[in-house]
Amino acid sequence: MIQENLPAVWQTRWAENHFLAPSLIQTAVFEPLQSGKDVVGISPTGSGKTLAYLLPTLLKVIPGQGNQLLILVSSQELGIQVAEVARVWGKDLGLKVQSLIGGANVNRQIEKLKEKPEVLVGTPGRVNELMKQKKVKTQQMKAVILDEADQLLQQGTIEFVDQILRTLPQETHYAFFSATADVALPAIRQIVQTDLEVIDVTDLNPENERVNHYYLNYSKRQVVEALRRFAHLKDFQGFVFFNQLSELGSAEEKLLYNQIPVASLASDQSKDARKKALNRFRDGSVRQLLTTDLASRGLDVANVPFVINAEVPLTKESYLHRAGRIGRMGAAGTIVTIVQDNTLRDLKRIARDLEITVTETFIYGGELVAELPEKYRVEVTERKNSDKTSVNKGKMMPKEKSFAAPSKERSVTTRPEEKKRKKKKTKTAKQKNKGARKKTPPAM
Repeated sequence: MIQENLPAVWQTRWAENHFLAPSLIQTAVFEPLQSGKDVVGISPTGSGKTLAYLLPTLLKVIPGQGNQLLILVSSQELGIQVAEVARVWGKDLGLKVQSLIGGANVNRQIEKLKEKPEVLVGTPGRVNELMKQKKVKTQQMKAVILDEADQLLQQGTIEFVDQILRTLPQETHYAFFSATADVALPAIRQIVQTDLEVIDVTDLNPENERVNHYYLNYSKRQVVEALRRFAHLKDFQGFVFFNQLSELGSAEEKLLYNQIPVASLASDQSKDARKKALNRFRDGSVRQLLTTDLASRGLDVANVPFVINAEVPLTKESYLHRAGRIGRMGAAGTIVTIVQDNTLRDLKRIARDLEITVTETFIYGGELVAELPEKYRVEVTERKNSDKTSVNKGKMMPKEKSFAAPSKERSVTTRPEEKKRKKKKTKTAKQKNKGARKKTPPAM
């Protein structure tokens, strides 16, 4: 048990957090990281990877000897969360933690670096920038950890990561953590030539049986209506994922117009806007957080029971990442994917690849049910047929029409001055036509 190898102050904190047994990944990587091995840790999202790498590496850091541990993260939110966890456990050992996140005030970060924090948590772009300015000192760096390595080693960030690793002392130890081995391992081996101990516990940690996987068949035009109905489920709170930012924006506008309290987390938002949206979701002010894969990397919000896919994810990795927002550390959860007849096969292919069972569900009486009453089944069939007919004719469904937010173009044509000008133009045209009829035809 790794608890026995923890200092007394940490054993107390472990108990205060009501932790029971350590997770599989926490147990598996503790000794290798403690002994200074270069490690690749593969474990599902929500399995406790943050503490898995923090506990053994923080124990190797010596207070008062400057920058010694560097943790690279794939997003601002993940960086904030990791830094907060590191501060909580690090302060028990007399360690200072500084976040170096892109989008934050760089001058303030430079001032904080003068205090010589032992632990640095940052995004690759900002860390690389500060290294070039010699603000981050690498001489005493003992270890570098890449959290969500599969994301960090993609085009756009791998260049920064490569430059950072080349700057570190040769004796620096590496640790890479990811939820997927097939994406992360080839990329890791491209930039690191050392012997790596790969610790993959995914086969030992099967799909959480307390997470239920469902699909809900709604037409594309009725997706927002489905989200409205989710908002009225008892005890509902969930992440709502979209593949495209444009679809997210359109859905948010319609839901807010119909007084459904939602917030969004988008990659083009400011840091303050993202923080505000997260806080509203955490405190329960809104029960739906609309987001995308890119914007939600590394999010950790406790006790969220639902994930809704507003459309079928593009890849199995995307589905796995989204599902990881719930069922964390063995908790119960439900993931529902909204499908159409032509996208259901894509979801079934993902389910087959991930070896999970996805069953159909319905919303009825404020609950998710396995079957609908006979009368309601007929109504649903008629609605689907009506929707298909309206699409063929290029018409709007009556239900969708009443639900949509008002068009800006329509509102412009209702201005009084527009009506007056149109009326005047029509009158002038009539007068001209009338005058033309009175003219004497030309002589033959």
